Amino acid sequence: MKLLRCPVNGVRPISEFAYGGEVRAMLDPDRASDAEWASYVFDRSGAPGVKREWWYHLPSGTWFIAERDVARDTVLGTWLPHEVPEAMR
Repeated sequence: MKLLRCPVNGVRPISEFAYGGEVRAMLDPDRASDAEWASYVFDRSGAPGVKREWWYHLPSGTWFIAERDVARDTVLGTWLPHEVPEAMR
């Protein structure tokens, strides 16, 4: 069984979680062109490596960030959004 660590509830079965997408900086809505918005919404590199992702723990309603090596499918760490280490921001 695949497991994921929720920073609030500890290690839980992956079936209790929903993937929320890669963590990315938001565009400035007042300055972004239509082409920039389209790229923001649809373009992803898809390259293997370490990525930061949003995850949601369904039973507790907790959103958190996981750093995951997508090539090896291993989770390197999980944090609540306000607890992400400064070096990762």
